[in-house]
This record gives sequence, structure tokens and C-alpha cells, in this order.
Amino acid sequence: MGGWPSRPAQKPLPPSPTLREPWRDVCWGNKEEDLQYVKEYEPESKDIKHLRILLYGPVGAGKSSFINSVSNVLLGRMSIPAAASAKGSEKSFTKKYETYKIRKENPKTFHPFVFNDIMGLEEDSYCGVHLGDIKLAMKGHVRENHKFNPVSPLSSGDPGYNPEPSADDKVHVLVCVLSANSAEIKESVLQKMADIREEASDLGIPQMAIMTNIDEACGETEKNLRNVYKSKHVKKKMKDFSATVGIPMNCIFPIKNYSKEIDINDDVDSLILSALRCMIDFGDDFINKI
Repeated sequence: MGGWPSRPAQKPLPPSPTLREPWRDVCWGNKEEDLQYVKEYEPESKDIKHLRILLYGPVGAGKSSFINSVSNVLLGRMSIPAAASAKGSEKSFTKKYETYKIRKENPKTFHPFVFNDIMGLEEDSYCGVHLGDIKLAMKGHVRENHKFNPVSPLSSGDPGYNPEPSADDKVHVLVCVLSANSAEIKESVLQKMADIREEASDLGIPQMAIMTNIDEACGETEKNLRNVYKSKHVKKKMKDFSATVGIPMNCIFPIKNYSKEIDINDDVDSLILSALRCMIDFGDDFINKI
């Protein structure tokens, strides 16, 4: 006598790519509080007209795109104050030291914080921004529009050298920009980043990081940006960045830069504003100590 045919064993379901609950809270759909905070910010120090934010990181991480994205958020429309490459590149698109002011909605008026974009860090010692130039920039010694020379760092006799920097010229917060969708960072680049962080620490400059391209790195985040703090992949990337670069998790902010959009998106804005508010807070704390 034959029994009932046995059922084939069911394959176990693959683990979910997302956590049940987000591990960091974001007030989705309520960006107005952060937007108002940023728009109303003014440095308390009379010696400081604007808070200076220096962006650094590997080539193609999205430094210039972040500046444009901040401008988009605060203007409420698309804008391009900083030229950015439309595709990932092995060579830096930024060639000179330039200060980017973020325009207010009223013409010819600007927010009291500025961004400095520099050449990206590259693997070879003769490519990308020279480590010495970043150290000089943090101290305010690099003049506006100085063209970077990867093989010859700025020295005190050069036209691009600022011998007597004001408090305004100096960097008040240092932001590392990393792409969640990039390959493993080369050891030589990591060493440059470690040297930059050490110099900033010696100067007392606060440091944080933003992790870009989270939509390209994670399918769940691409489908819905609100999955960013549920995504196991994004959290792992952040943990890896923290362990590798040495920046604490609570100082790392995953964001999506504006790239293919032609209209403002509230969820994109919320993540950018969260990071920007922290930059302002960290920088303002530093200003009040100097």
C-alpha cells in the first residue's frame, strides 16, 4: 500500500533586506521645522560673518552635487551654484578652491554659511588635491580661486597663499563626503583621510560625514527613500564607514543628492536638512569657542 506522495520541502524565505523599525527617527513629511531653523540661523560672534563648511573626500563622492542640493532645498527649486560632473569619474572635476554662497529667496542676499569644495582625494600621490593644501585650507591660508597643483602644494610665497587669515577665512566644520555606491576605498586614500582628520582634531575643528548615493546602493531605498534607516545594507555601509574612517555613527548622515529630478522632493529635502542642521550646530559650537 502506498502512502500519500510527500510534499517537496519548502525553501526558506530569504531574509528581509529591511529592519522592522527604523533605527534612527526622521520626521517625514514635516521638513518645515528644520527648514526654518536653517533659514533663521545667524552666527552669534561679531567676528564671523559666515560659517565655513569644508567638504572633502574621494573623487566622485558628490561634494559639488551636495552644494547644489542644499541650494535646491533652500530655494525651493532646482539650481546649480557649483559645477558638478554628471557621471562618476576617476579624476576630480573640481580644480580650484572656491567658496559657494547659498542664495536666499530674496535676490542678492545669502545665508550666513558657505561651502568650500576642493579637488577629490585620489590614490596616487601626484593626483588629486595635495594633503598639505587641505591642511592650509583649514587654517584659512588658501585664497579664493587658487588652482590646485597635485604635485606642488601651496607655499607661503605663492599668490594663492593667504598669510593673515581672518576668523572668517578659517574652516569651522569639516565634512567627509563618501558614496554608498563606491568600491572599497583604497588604503592610500584612507591614509590621506586619516591625516586630514588628525590635523582637524589638532585644530579643534568638528567633523562629520555624509554618505551619498544611498538610492543607487540599495534597492529598497531606491523604491522608497523612507526605508533609509530600515535598510540593512545602508546601515552596514555606515558602520563600515565609521570603522574605516573613524567618524562615529551619530555623526554620519545618509543622503540622496538631487541628480535626475527636476522638481523638489520632500523626502530628499528631509535628509539633506537633517545633515545641514548638524553642520550648522557643530560649526556654531566651534565658532563660539574661538
